[in-house]
Amino acid sequence: MSEESAPDLGPRIRAIREQRGFSLRTLAERCGLSVNAISLIERGTNSPSIATLHKLATALEIRLTDLFERPEEHAVVFSRRDARLSARGPGVLMESLGIGLRDQQIEPFLVTVTPGEPSSDGAVIHGGQEFVYCLSGNVRYRVGTRTYDLEPGDSLLFEASLPHEFWSSGESAAQILLVFEARDGGNLARRRHLGS
Repeated sequence: MSEESAPDLGPRIRAIREQRGFSLRTLAERCGLSVNAISLIERGTNSPSIATLHKLATALEIRLTDLFERPEEHAVVFSRRDARLSARGPGVLMESLGIGLRDQQIEPFLVTVTPGEPSSDGAVIHGGQEFVYCLSGNVRYRVGTRTYDLEPGDSLLFEASLPHEFWSSGESAAQILLVFEARDGGNLARRRHLGS
């Protein structure tokens, strides 16, 4: 099932690729996707999964939030509910809860998980730590070899270097607060949650 991405996500990926001097073929080789798949994403014809966006961000050597059209950096960032930057992929909608803070060290997202669909192409791995708080519905999170069933009020905190993935385990959509932390200085917990 193909869902619409944030309107500027495809052009943003193309702009960053061109700034890096990468051809479509070079980017495809760096991230393991086909040239056609990347071209469709850049044109907005195909919606990337969480895992795919992580692959693209890693290959482009950028933070995940850089794909969300990073605004000018500030000391205070106020985000209105109806003006969130977002990306939609199979089974998931990720809405940024705040980017653009000077020397930002965390990346907060509100994630809506649709039942009946995987939220990624498989387990992902990235640097830093990850915090998950279940707001509504039921979400199953696999971290390493263990599986955790989260209900409203439950939380997880783990090293993001462990392979992890999540999906809705209920009959209705679930929402989680997802916060990434980056270990390597100002480079935020990045690259792998919207790509695989």
